[in-house]
Amino acid sequence: MILDNQLIIEVLSFIQSFINTIFPIFFWGLIIYILSSWLPGLRESAFGQILGKIYEPILEPFRKIIPPLGGVLDLSPIIAIIVMQLFLSGLNAIFNTIITSLY
Repeated sequence: MILDNQLIIEVLSFIQSFINTIFPIFFWGLIIYILSSWLPGLRESAFGQILGKIYEPILEPFRKIIPPLGGVLDLSPIIAIIVMQLFLSGLNAIFNTIITSLY
């Protein structure tokens, strides 16, 4: 059975909308996690531990590439945010290209 283009367009549009809805939530969670490093009590709380489990695996590869400057200033979150923004822009461009080609 071959799916008609309209169904494919609707599914792709839904996926794109879902990603574009989740990304800001993920982004602000990362910002909160970054700011929690200034408040050690927050980072050690249950909420901080949950954020750590979500964001540390994402930040770790960036820390391997760019270690903290002077052992204090960690630029990995900034690089991660830039990479995530570029990824989202590229993903949206791909979705838009596919959806446009199906019309």
